[in-house]
Amino acid sequence: MSDGFRLSGTLHLPGIHQPPVVVGSHGLLSSGSSPKQIEMARQCSENSMAFFRFDHRGCGQSEGSKADAADFNGRCRDLLSAIGFLRNLDGFNPRLGLFGSSLGGAVCLSVAAAARVDALVIVAAPLDSNSLIDSARGVVPDGLSADLALSPRFRFDLSDNLSSLSNLLIFHGENDLVVPVSHARKLFENAGHPKKLVIQENGDHVMSLPLHQKSFIQESLLWFSTILKTE
Repeated sequence: MSDGFRLSGTLHLPGIHQPPVVVGSHGLLSSGSSPKQIEMARQCSENSMAFFRFDHRGCGQSEGSKADAADFNGRCRDLLSAIGFLRNLDGFNPRLGLFGSSLGGAVCLSVAAAARVDALVIVAAPLDSNSLIDSARGVVPDGLSADLALSPRFRFDLSDNLSSLSNLLIFHGENDLVVPVSHARKLFENAGHPKKLVIQENGDHVMSLPLHQKSFIQESLLWFSTILKTE
């Protein structure tokens, strides 16, 4: 539950005692059943890590409307609720990672410090809502409509909080027309160490090239494994 909304999620377990867990946060009007989430869940559980994928309010099988789905602070509370749910379960390693794509990446960046997250993997994340509002007038990201983008509840700006972030792996497409690659460069420049930036040559917002998808999974697994599975 988050703010009275019943959220739907699936926990993938690797079959070992006390695995670390990664929590996924999807893009606007996407869901926890997106291809990236499904593949990340499969690969994590094959590599001795649990993965929790869930639908934010107003998305997938969770309660709420499209207007609720565009509430940025509400989405942050959804993710914090998911993290709290997992930390109250027995049988898990206390180390926890976050994976976020597009708006889900921004949500992960927003809550990471307060949630004491150990590792972050972020894909095509905007650092503020202005770029998405501009996109709503042209290229429409993740089903975003102009009325949702202009809602006060959608507004956010993470620029002042980047220095508190570390253990951060960033992916961004060189030719992303929804979130400019400058967001990834700014995030990398201002975040703490350790950190790594991967600019995908000719890459787009949804990571449509199979070569990019393969390298993304490989590097993400290595990042999470190195940090979360350390004794």
